[in-house]
Amino acid sequence: MSRRDRPQSCRWCGRDLSLVDSGLGRRRQYCSQSCRQRAYEQRVLVKGTSVPADAVVLSAEEAAQLSDRVYQVRCAAEDVATAVDEGAEGPELRQLCAALMRAAEAADGWR
Repeated sequence: MSRRDRPQSCRWCGRDLSLVDSGLGRRRQYCSQSCRQRAYEQRVLVKGTSVPADAVVLSAEEAAQLSDRVYQVRCAAEDVATAVDEGAEGPELRQLCAALMRAAEAADGWR
């Protein structure tokens, strides 16, 4: 897989850039001018502080929600591992894997 074929997300909002990339020239880093502007504003705000320019700042509520989503993914993965260890059949494993995928998709959508 070439570098251009790899999926890439907007550096600000996380939107899939393959939806907006024309394929010509340098790869896009942002999906829109608005995201580029928000990223610039963030860099300016942290300039001269001890906060790294690429830091992600979350509110306490956002951090708690992200932690909950990661916990749900871990629990779903543990359910799959337990089922495999106990010799679960295909239909049950498919159901558990589907639950794991839903939890992972929810966790990935936190941006």
